[in-house]
Amino acid sequence: MSDPASFPENPSRIILTGFMGAGKTTVGALLAKRLGWAFVDSDHVVEKRAAMTVAQIFEQRGEAAFRELEAAAVREAGCEHRLILALGGGALEIPATREFLASLTEIMIVFLEAPLETMITRCARHDSGPVRPVLADQARLAERWRQRLPWYRRAHLTVQTEKLSPQAVVECIMESLKSWPDAGDRVTPSSSAQACDKRGILA
Repeated sequence: MSDPASFPENPSRIILTGFMGAGKTTVGALLAKRLGWAFVDSDHVVEKRAAMTVAQIFEQRGEAAFRELEAAAVREAGCEHRLILALGGGALEIPATREFLASLTEIMIVFLEAPLETMITRCARHDSGPVRPVLADQARLAERWRQRLPWYRRAHLTVQTEKLSPQAVVECIMESLKSWPDAGDRVTPSSSAQACDKRGILA
């Protein structure tokens, strides 16, 4: 990625990024419903294509194979318009994925940020299936999070989610879009707007 691009004026794709437990899937589904757009979770696409869970892919085929499947899922989904796309927590580590996202027009990337301890707690509270591969690797967990932060923080918009409900996070994102020509009737100013931070983007 090179110099950050300016905040998009009228995006037709919103990409949600962040570490596991940030709330990407929950927020993405709510935001898509609010806008009347499609919602895609890249992890779910990978699992459907591989007929395995993410944990099983990591265990049986390795992380490199998973990243290849993930990159293909992002490339396919990212070509659609009126789309909310939730990325896997490590998707931005792959140069090809970053380059693909940087090549898209009418795109806004949103980083859902929270303290690492909060996200781990969320995962432990809600996961009832196989242990997430990264969560199972406690020795490298904090290291992975630190390595990914520079990519996350180049998003157009950062939303601090620790003290916000998923609905409040959606309102925060909608508030950032109030300048859209057709969004006036859909966007209501929210007290959570103070948790939003407009920044640069992947390039």
